[in-house]
Amino acid sequence: MAIKPAAFPTMSGSRRRLRRSVIQPDMPHLRRLVTDAKIELIPMKSLEHARTELRPNSSISMTCSPAKGIDATLDESERLVAAGHRVTPHISARMVRSPDHLVEIHARLRSLDLREIFVVGGDADPPGCFFDAIEFLEAFLALDDADGTEQRQVDHIGYTSYPDTHPLITNAQLHDALHRKQELILASGRTAHVSTQMCFSPEQIRDWLRGERSAGLTVPVHLGVPGVIDKTKLMTMGMRLGVGTSLRYLSKNRKALGKLMTQRNFDPDVLLRSLADDLETLGIDGIHLYTFNQVDATEIWRERTLA
Repeated sequence: MAIKPAAFPTMSGSRRRLRRSVIQPDMPHLRRLVTDAKIELIPMKSLEHARTELRPNSSISMTCSPAKGIDATLDESERLVAAGHRVTPHISARMVRSPDHLVEIHARLRSLDLREIFVVGGDADPPGCFFDAIEFLEAFLALDDADGTEQRQVDHIGYTSYPDTHPLITNAQLHDALHRKQELILASGRTAHVSTQMCFSPEQIRDWLRGERSAGLTVPVHLGVPGVIDKTKLMTMGMRLGVGTSLRYLSKNRKALGKLMTQRNFDPDVLLRSLADDLETLGIDGIHLYTFNQVDATEIWRERTLA
């Protein structure tokens, strides 16, 4: 169900005057993307407060913490489902401890009636029983299909993509994995999408996606965009998440850097304005908002954008 602008709290006149909306009357596709955007949450101390800032019936992407593991992600997913939200839990392949743990995870998804998951490789070192997301997908799909397609639990699987490269994986490996995951999921009769890691260069996003489309990537792409984030936290978390190339792009691009640095917070409009004309032709069919649990500021931006 789409989130309606009326569901958001009324903003003050001063906030309404901040900036003209990125969405113009001739941009229905972008309006839908912003309306249906997924809010990413992180299972850390600030999550308790972030839950109180969620709007009703939010679409949530619940991440997996290396410190807390998959079970904590599913616990948080259960709380969010009970509160009336639509939740997609992240499953980190390298955090699956054993085949029995995989069975437990699958049973938990069934008990919560969660029909969509988002698969990441994860950074656990050493890994559990799966080295990467491809090994996990092969085992999970076999388990989920064991009772026949009528009984399987998961219908849709999202997975990661890296327009800005990865600090530990080569571009050739990222390319091969991107297409192998698509092949595995679609061959199973399920639907899929990829979400991009944060990238602040619209040119880089365009070039990367055009290249992958030409190479056979057909699934919808969800554009990973920071929400309204304190710029210090964005820089700190961005470096930790391995998007240093894009952050260096900002330092070389005066216009983009000016938009970021003249405000205390990063604003998603910085990217969306630059990519608005290309979203449909590139097959970008969703927005994944990285909030770092700063939910309220991002939701206020979304209300202003949709107003």
